[in-house]
Amino acid sequence: MEKNNFKNLWPLFIIFFKAGTFTFAGGLAMLPVIEKDIVEKYEMMSKEEFLEYATLSQTLPGVIAVNCATFIGRGAAGTIGMLVASFGATISAFVLMLAATIATQYIPQTGPAVGAMACIRASSSALILAAAYTLGTHNIKSAYSVIVMLAAFSSIVFFSISTPLVVLTAGIAGYFHQRQMEKKGGGD
Repeated sequence: MEKNNFKNLWPLFIIFFKAGTFTFAGGLAMLPVIEKDIVEKYEMMSKEEFLEYATLSQTLPGVIAVNCATFIGRGAAGTIGMLVASFGATISAFVLMLAATIATQYIPQTGPAVGAMACIRASSSALILAAAYTLGTHNIKSAYSVIVMLAAFSSIVFFSISTPLVVLTAGIAGYFHQRQMEKKGGGD
């Protein structure tokens, strides 16, 4: 059944517009900002539901911000919510990238401008770590999931295995692990 929760449309646009405008380092960095508004301020969905959508948005190909806006918008206000949230997430990025592309021709590539960008990148790393911590505490609930997480991390960081291959392999491992657990009579 299609959700038609029109009271959520304007807040969805504003939440994703703010996240797309004021967070640096992409989709992961914007998750804490989005979560606070979606779950706590506007109570559009539970934290569990939000984290499920956030996790799904990380595992599908494409721009994380748009994936996240699509899932959360659909969950909060149906198809129209999906479109409104996605538009909110992308419009500022489009305008800012256009302006930044033009401005880089006029901004000096030395001195204080370089220092400002270095500090912005450092703070972006903190936002990404905060999102990773939140998603990790939601998704890592067993010894097996810790092993899979460490194997995936090691594969990508130390062995330069492609991310899609790691995700596919983890999915296959999870499938067989779950089947094995069901045969033993317990679900992990």
